[in-house]
Amino acid sequence: MQSKIGMKMDKIAIIGLGYVGLPLAVEFAKKYKVVGFDVFQTRIDELNSGYDRTLELDEAELKSVLGGNITFTTHIEEMQTCNIFIVTVPTPIDKSNRPDLTPLEKASQSVGKVLKKNDIVIYESTVYPGVTEEVCVPILESVSGLKFNVDFYAGYSPERINPGDKTHTVKNILKVTSGSTPEIADKVDALYRSIITAGTHKASSIKVAEASKVIENTQRDVNIALINELALIFNTMGIDTHEVIEAAATKWNFIKLKPGLVGGHCIGVDPYYLTYKSEELGYKPNLILGARQINNGMGKYIADKTIKLMIEHDKKIKDASVLILGLTFKENCPDIRNTKVVDIIEELEAFKCKVDIYDPWVDKVEAKKYYGYDLIENPFTCKKNYDAIVVAVGHEQFVALKEEDYTRLSSVVIDVKGIVQNPTWRL
Repeated sequence: MQSKIGMKMDKIAIIGLGYVGLPLAVEFAKKYKVVGFDVFQTRIDELNSGYDRTLELDEAELKSVLGGNITFTTHIEEMQTCNIFIVTVPTPIDKSNRPDLTPLEKASQSVGKVLKKNDIVIYESTVYPGVTEEVCVPILESVSGLKFNVDFYAGYSPERINPGDKTHTVKNILKVTSGSTPEIADKVDALYRSIITAGTHKASSIKVAEASKVIENTQRDVNIALINELALIFNTMGIDTHEVIEAAATKWNFIKLKPGLVGGHCIGVDPYYLTYKSEELGYKPNLILGARQINNGMGKYIADKTIKLMIEHDKKIKDASVLILGLTFKENCPDIRNTKVVDIIEELEAFKCKVDIYDPWVDKVEAKKYYGYDLIENPFTCKKNYDAIVVAVGHEQFVALKEEDYTRLSSVVIDVKGIVQNPTWRL
């Protein structure tokens, strides 16, 4: 081995500086030399100026490591002096809900160009079991000309970042680790244990670690699907689902979840990685796919319910003005990746409604770039009235509003998140 376990002579490269990579890079930089690599020059320029558009790190925390142990770059050659490479790029799905491993493959090609004897490559991106050793390692071997587990080694330690959560930060979340040999597994575990105050759990193999990550979000997806289906049932019965949940939650082992939209880059995506591999091996995972179908249908259901309530309130549907509050996939974060609020918007527009979107957390340029939406300014400071309001995301700004703030803008208020007092309808 090039360095002893836990020695600070390790130099770490983080490939991908998004919601996962940046906090990890900054945490490592408190103890190690770090090179943060990303393909987007704009992102690098912003980070070097002390600005993090994901809002995971504030300016003070980011600037505390600038000029010290960390270097942000778009140049692959600046990683040549590193001996540990940690890949934290996204693993999305395509339009057919099949895994898109392109970012992971490109990252592996980049690492392969600077890989040296005794180096370790650790993957954190969510994948189905087998991707690290069956997809990524062959690329590393091909590009570098080195042999796996002879000249270089691999590990897998799944990310557990929760965007917008300032309590469960990277160092406060227990970390699953693994390595391609017993010695490397110890090395990887010691490396993470040196910065993760919550501790680590060393898995017996890379595949076990990969599987543990993908079922974390799959389990949550299935559980939320159950609550969403219950909401659909109780709505037909005229029963308030939130009241039912509060009553049921008085039992000590009831899992308290709320109905809603299930999007984002994790829960709405990761189950497809597992179902893809499962079906490839000949087993159809009906429960998981059924859960995905339920959760994917919630946006259309909410939009259809909005239209019905507008009709009940004698609103003309064509050219009706509807205000959508929130575009992100979850509250109090600027992340709009795979947001299911889009499903509500598209369905309302299919009914020829005119939709305004307001989200104080979202960069207007990003919304225009990725979805073609022109976000409006704060509607609560204007005098415009709407035929309906859909409170789609539970941002703290919306929670702070009073009932009269909503009803002043519209007599039809649809509350997806359960944050409005006395709405016209609550999911």
